[in-house]
Amino acid sequence: MSDTPRAVTVLSGAGLSAASGVPTFRDADGLWEGHKVQDVATPEAWLRDAELVRTFYDERRIACAKVVPNPGHTALAELQRAWGSDRVVLVTQNIDGLLQAGGCSNVIEMHGSLFRLRCEHDETHPHVAVKGAQSRTATCRVCGGRLRPAVVWFGEIPNHMERIQEATWSCDTFISVGTSGVVYPAAGLSQIAKAGGATTIEVNPNPVGGGFDYVLNQGSEVALPKLIATWLDA
Repeated sequence: MSDTPRAVTVLSGAGLSAASGVPTFRDADGLWEGHKVQDVATPEAWLRDAELVRTFYDERRIACAKVVPNPGHTALAELQRAWGSDRVVLVTQNIDGLLQAGGCSNVIEMHGSLFRLRCEHDETHPHVAVKGAQSRTATCRVCGGRLRPAVVWFGEIPNHMERIQEATWSCDTFISVGTSGVVYPAAGLSQIAKAGGATTIEVNPNPVGGGFDYVLNQGSEVALPKLIATWLDA
């Protein structure tokens, strides 16, 4: 890993925010904070019990608003500031907004954001910023539909996949940070990077494997500042 990359694509998951105190929400038994995934994180759940879904995401939003970025977030921000967002593409599965809070200017949120609401009927209708608990009466200003969390639920297609796949294919260094490597399509990005000829790096205190060229067996708050410092000092 001594060569300075020409183009870096970083895929981050829940492990990036773990040191900030953001829970992964998915327990060992598959529950999300005591709820079954199908009860709070699917389109069917929204249609069946919108109030439960709103409350679940309200609680997550309020919890995430209380935490701050950790050195892993700020190291990625430093790299992107130094090299530019064309050379450093940040893709995240996280919906907590901590990369932006840490100073990153351009983040591809493939699973959306806790801090936006969208029309339940048409995601292309204007999104609405939200802090704290969601209003129960706010509606889409285009069609009058209810506003739901602007997050990608199970059974929905992640955002910006064409752009993500292109950035992954064309990079020469791909870093997977704190992600389980089991949920597709995100789990397949390292294979796309390798097929494109990229060097692949996993940053994870509990590596998941999968044929990465290098594995940094540390938390991202430790590993990323050290790795990025070597590049910026080169």
